[in-house]
Amino acid sequence: MVFSNLFFLYFFLPLNLICYFLAKSIHVRNGILIVFSLFFYAWGEPRYVPLLVGMVLINWIFGLMIEKYRGQKLAKAGLIGACICSLTLLGIFKYLTLILGTTHDLFGLPSVVPQILLPIGISFYTFQLLSYVVDVYRGEVEAQTHFFRLLLYTSLFHQCIAGPIVRYKDISEEILYRQINRGEVARGINRFAAGLAKKAVLANTCGLLADQFILTDAAVADVSRFTQNAAALSAKPAVILWMGVLFFMLQIYLDFSAYSDMAIGMGLMIGFHYKENFNYPYLSSTVSEFWRRWHISLGSFFRDYVYIPLGGSRKGLGRTILNLFVVWALTGLWHGASWNFVLWGLYFFIFIALERLFLNKVFARLPGFVSHIYLLIVVYFGWILFRFKNMALIGVVLKGMFCQNGNPWTTFEANTTLLNYIFFLAIAVIAVTPVVHNIGRAISVASGRSAAWFRVNSVVQVAMPLVLLLISTMSLVGNSYNPFLYFQF
Repeated sequence: MVFSNLFFLYFFLPLNLICYFLAKSIHVRNGILIVFSLFFYAWGEPRYVPLLVGMVLINWIFGLMIEKYRGQKLAKAGLIGACICSLTLLGIFKYLTLILGTTHDLFGLPSVVPQILLPIGISFYTFQLLSYVVDVYRGEVEAQTHFFRLLLYTSLFHQCIAGPIVRYKDISEEILYRQINRGEVARGINRFAAGLAKKAVLANTCGLLADQFILTDAAVADVSRFTQNAAALSAKPAVILWMGVLFFMLQIYLDFSAYSDMAIGMGLMIGFHYKENFNYPYLSSTVSEFWRRWHISLGSFFRDYVYIPLGGSRKGLGRTILNLFVVWALTGLWHGASWNFVLWGLYFFIFIALERLFLNKVFARLPGFVSHIYLLIVVYFGWILFRFKNMALIGVVLKGMFCQNGNPWTTFEANTTLLNYIFFLAIAVIAVTPVVHNIGRAISVASGRSAAWFRVNSVVQVAMPLVLLLISTMSLVGNSYNPFLYFQF
């Protein structure tokens, strides 16, 4: 089940909220959230609910062990045990097929590579549990003595399968002492509705166009269709390839940030406060800044639990570069069990290292728009590495973008297609900037100074979520294209 699903929108979420608000005590409300969360997770793959619950149980036991023996060797043993168990399970379910597939290609062993079904969201909840036990070991939070409260934190359907990666210490107090007020409920509804429209209307359309202009994910993943895929890509006009990658670039931001918007909105509706996960990353001027704005919860996780413990930038330039290499190799691998994701992570490592070495000094002497264009070009081509798991197809696309496949730059049909979508493209580009947010904030500020603007703001606050829900519903009804991009996470 996904948030942009009519069953979720018109049955699951309303029923959850009704049951939640009818309950009087926080303990009953937490129980309701656990039941709904496990049902939500089981909707797609019930066989992996025991894995989720079991990983919570393992880390709960180790957390209590760390708390009990704090300052002693057994506390460190508990931390190591928790990390080994969590990372081993993540490795088996997410990376074992990749490892065995690689050894099979290189050495012929094993003769048959098992295809292990990936549990949805395992990367998210594994990292949440790792942050929990590490923070308990560091003394930044007390171990949770009640198993079901830790299960609630880990399995909460708002963020269990698509993030953001919520740290236990950020919401530990709210598990028992959260407060609800009408203002935050209204904010949550508005945020959820905006995220839903971003996903259902904009991201899905961008994805449909990306599939039409380049290739569908299913086609790209089908190794047996390589010759057919390569021939199809080679024949496409260059301008179609450029636009296809651009629409994918827009889709992945709009899709991912939409899920974070909806998660944050649902949290606000019941008193949870999740941190922001995106801050208009395409407005950045450097790759380093981009990654401070993109998937913030993941970047901060690797910073606090990998980069800084390795020494960060405290041990000289050479060690800093090595630490960055490790972080970005892991960042790429986290995004998917395929070598193209590792390449994608190391691609960004190269530019971040170059920025630290000299590029930042160069950009400081140039007009600001130069570094911004540089960032967009780097990120744009990076998404090609992300999209195509087959390295040979990456080469076909890159060659085709510069008419090196014997393909034309454009055709009459290509020009007509692009003109048909130019208005939508403009809307999608605006959506990745803070233009709409700034307009809303300006109206809100004006409402405090003028009675007329106050009435306008009141109407907007009430009508906008309803309008967005209606438009989103119209987009989803009868539309079979509603991809879930985070199955590989």
